[in-house]
Amino acid sequence: MSSPYLSQLLNDNMKVTFTHFINEYRIELAKEMLQTNTKKVDDIADECGFNSTSTFYAVFKKHVQMTPSAFRKNAL
Repeated sequence: MSSPYLSQLLNDNMKVTFTHFINEYRIELAKEMLQTNTKKVDDIADECGFNSTSTFYAVFKKHVQMTPSAFRKNAL
């Protein structure tokens, strides 16, 4: 399946962009990791596929309405 076709399927059926879809998946993984281990937030960002910690923080805050550190604190 080509990338443009997959992107079109996501747009048509789920009303989300490919980037949004991938980021949702990555943030859900990050939330699970923040709740279950004591790794540094930067390491979790890297393991979840974010190339930049600043991008991770921005995307996380957009999706969860709080920083990763605040999420971890509230989860514990």
